[in-house]
Amino acid sequence: MPTGGRTWGGTTLDDRKATRREQLVEAALDLLGTEGSAAVSVRAVCRRAKLTERYFYESFADREELVLAVYEFVGDRARKALVHAVAAAPADERAKAKAAVHAFVELIVDDPRQGRVLLLAPLTDPALSERGVAMLPAFTELVRAQLSEKAGAEDRELTAIALVGALTNLFIAYLNGTVAVSRERLVAHCVRLVLGANALHS
Repeated sequence: MPTGGRTWGGTTLDDRKATRREQLVEAALDLLGTEGSAAVSVRAVCRRAKLTERYFYESFADREELVLAVYEFVGDRARKALVHAVAAAPADERAKAKAAVHAFVELIVDDPRQGRVLLLAPLTDPALSERGVAMLPAFTELVRAQLSEKAGAEDRELTAIALVGALTNLFIAYLNGTVAVSRERLVAHCVRLVLGANALHS
C-alpha cells in the first residue's frame, strides 16, 4: 500500500497533508485579507496556522505559490457563486441580475477578506498582478452570457468588458473606504448598472 494510504488514528497521511494545506491557505487568506500583502510571509502563515515550516514546504514551494493558491481559491469560489446564483434565479433579467450581484456581495463584502484578496491584493502583490489580469476574462464571459443576444457578439463582448471594469472599480472603492454607502445601496446600484448595460442590447 502506498505510504499516503496508510492510516493513523483513522486518517491517512494524504488526508492529514490535505488538512494542513487547507490550514495554510486559510491562514494566508486571513493575513492577506486583513493585513495586506506585506504581512504574508512563510513564518507568519505558519504561526497563524499553528504549523511548522516543515509542513509549509510539504505543500508549497515558496510564499508566492501559496499566495497564488489563495487567490485561485477565492476566485474559484467567486465564479461558482455567480454561476449557481444565475442558474437558480428565475428566467428574468432583473431577477438574474439581482441574484448575481447579491451572490458577489455576499462573497466579497460580507467577508471582506475575500474581497480584498480578489480585488485589492493583485494591485499590491507582484505574485498576483499577472494572475489577476488573467482571471478577468472568466468573469467577463459570465457577464457576457447574461446580455441580450439581440446585439452582435462583438458588442456584447465590449459591453461585458466595460461592465466588469466598472463593477470591479466600484467594489474596490467600497472595500478601501473611498465609497461609503450602505450595503443595500451598493447592491441596488450594481443591479441598475447590469440592467442598464443589458438595455443597450434590447
